[in-house]
Amino acid sequence: MRPFATFPPSRGRPFHRCTTFLALLLMAAVPFPAGATERAGPLVAVASNFLPAARLLAHRFQETGGTPVRFAAGATGRLFAQIVRGAPFDAFLAADQARPARLERLGRVVPGSRFTYAVGQLVLWGPRVSVNAKNGLEILHSGHFRRLAMADPALATYGAAARQTLTGLGLYESLAGRLVFGANIAQTYAAIATGNAELGFVAASQLVPPPREDSGEGWPVPARYHDPIRQDAVLLPGPHREAARVFLEFLKGGPALALLRRFRYEPG
Repeated sequence: MRPFATFPPSRGRPFHRCTTFLALLLMAAVPFPAGATERAGPLVAVASNFLPAARLLAHRFQETGGTPVRFAAGATGRLFAQIVRGAPFDAFLAADQARPARLERLGRVVPGSRFTYAVGQLVLWGPRVSVNAKNGLEILHSGHFRRLAMADPALATYGAAARQTLTGLGLYESLAGRLVFGANIAQTYAAIATGNAELGFVAASQLVPPPREDSGEGWPVPARYHDPIRQDAVLLPGPHREAARVFLEFLKGGPALALLRRFRYEPG
């Protein structure tokens, strides 16, 4: 699997090598576990944007007597493909509604288990250009940057939202030569954080807590510029689906909802 994708191939740019190395390290922290079916505890496929929140939720879940939960993170599109190919996941926390719905139509989920667990927020972030809530549009229109990072729209929901935003602003074509694409939102964040792109589109949850005091708060992209980022969960017929079912129910409760707001998600 290629660590980075360029979309479209003839117009975008791959990230710099050091970003690729950092991204691979990030991916190595959440590998697809070997022998997953033989170990206790549910294995949950989770969209990269939600991984930090998911880890904390799993910790809280375990504190209440729940089973330890393991995660395999990546772009929603890649995780979807793995599930279709038979990966032994017990649940799927996607970054969109479309792919869980497709799995439902394919008969790959436990019937009646799909629900929206969070609504995400797209943010334009640039720590070296101090993007904030007041100057985001101005910076985009000014073009005073060399590279603008976003996740691959074909694989990642936040990338699709970023493309919709730029298209709606009439900037996608004019900025096409400056765009660089990550295979998921974690790689996109890494490119911006390391300076391989001056700014880019990330998930608001990735800025909690702020990376640095002087890194800028980012520009929360108004909802009118893209489709709502409604993130659905489904229970899969994996080897630990009953434990996964309990974890998904935990995500609907008050303590989980409070934590979601802390990570700048809205409840479903």
